[in-house]
Amino acid sequence: MKRYLIAGNWKMNAQLSANADLLAGIVPHLSATGAVDVAVCVPAPYLAQVQKICQGTCMNWGAQDVSAHESGAFTGEVSADMLSDFKSRYVLVGHSERRQHHLETSSIVAAKAQRALAKGITPIVCVGETLQEREAGQTEEVVKRQMAAVIQQVAHCVSELVVAYEPVWAIGTGRTASPEQAQTVHALLRAQLRAASANADRIRILYGGSMNPSNAASLLAQADIDGGLIGGASLKSHDFLAIVAAAQAL
Repeated sequence: MKRYLIAGNWKMNAQLSANADLLAGIVPHLSATGAVDVAVCVPAPYLAQVQKICQGTCMNWGAQDVSAHESGAFTGEVSADMLSDFKSRYVLVGHSERRQHHLETSSIVAAKAQRALAKGITPIVCVGETLQEREAGQTEEVVKRQMAAVIQQVAHCVSELVVAYEPVWAIGTGRTASPEQAQTVHALLRAQLRAASANADRIRILYGGSMNPSNAASLLAQADIDGGLIGGASLKSHDFLAIVAAAQAL
């Protein structure tokens, strides 16, 4: 039986009071999540608050980025050791916004994934193509290249990853890949992971392109979609819970 993961990404949207209200509207309703794991990836300054609220509940938590360096003179960076201090279960690496705005290369993303794994934190490795790349017929080339860099770096523990396919053209745009489009790329990634690991079927591949209550069920029903990386809908308790419920119903 498939075990889904529904992970919220708050992005740079958080304040102490708003966080408390949001989690108060979600966490009490997660007492019986069935074959669904639930998590929120939050800005680093709020990890302590989220840990305090969520520890001992069905809600897991994680960060939105991690340094590729272990420690040292890297002002503003957050290390995997620091995330471990807050019992972070997950960390996003290679999100399209990091690749675009911070010019993160696939080799940097791979190094970050390795740092997280070394500290027992599960990296959610994000891959995906831009609209220009999709229209040029480069989707397969792009996502395979991005994934290959990570596989090469963490070859000994590929099966410990979570992967998120996030078509850049469907993030925050209101556009969403059709279930068939998403499944095609997820199947491609699954095949690539199977070639790299005998335990590839345990790797969860999430869809991260504007999943919401109206499309969650059809996306999650696809054979190789194992959950969602949820952006805007994770900031609304009713929407987030509706996506969790869609996963529970499958």
